[in-house]
Amino acid sequence: MSAPLPQKGLAAMPSQQQPHMPTGASQGPGHPTMPPQGALREISPVFLCRIGQETVQDIVTRTMEIFQITRATQLPNGVTQSQAMYQDRFGKLQEHLRQLALLFRKLRLLYERCVEMTSDLQEGPAELIPYVGEELPPVKVDPCSAAVNQERQEILEKVRQKNQEMKILMDQMRNLLWDVNAMLTLRK
Repeated sequence: MSAPLPQKGLAAMPSQQQPHMPTGASQGPGHPTMPPQGALREISPVFLCRIGQETVQDIVTRTMEIFQITRATQLPNGVTQSQAMYQDRFGKLQEHLRQLALLFRKLRLLYERCVEMTSDLQEGPAELIPYVGEELPPVKVDPCSAAVNQERQEILEKVRQKNQEMKILMDQMRNLLWDVNAMLTLRK
């Protein structure tokens, strides 16, 4: 397993993993504001999940950049390329991989902190999501009123009519394409 989280929340994360924002300032659209330093102990799981979501987006972005770099790299098939170019790409790949490792560590810390903060909830995930083979409790269905049933029947009839019209159009298009193809073969 992994080491338990420090009790101070995000304040104990290494400096590379903390979002670099001034206290109470926003970094732009889509970035939440950081709470004041005294409120770091009172961070909600929702806020941690939002940071986790942004971290996952950063992980995906870094991974896409790694794939783009590797796609642009030519295999050395006997062609001598610039050694500096290969070293530059290798350095970029190493930096992206290092950043990915940091982002995954940050995501793990956020996950553990969220689990720790929500461990006192009454319902666990097993109660919220049924497993395969597990019997679901019956759901009570109220009978619909006559007006709702009538409207449903009207809509079903309209859908049947539209489906019939679509079938006729598809048959006509198929016959037209068949005729065009037959004429083209006769032309040759």
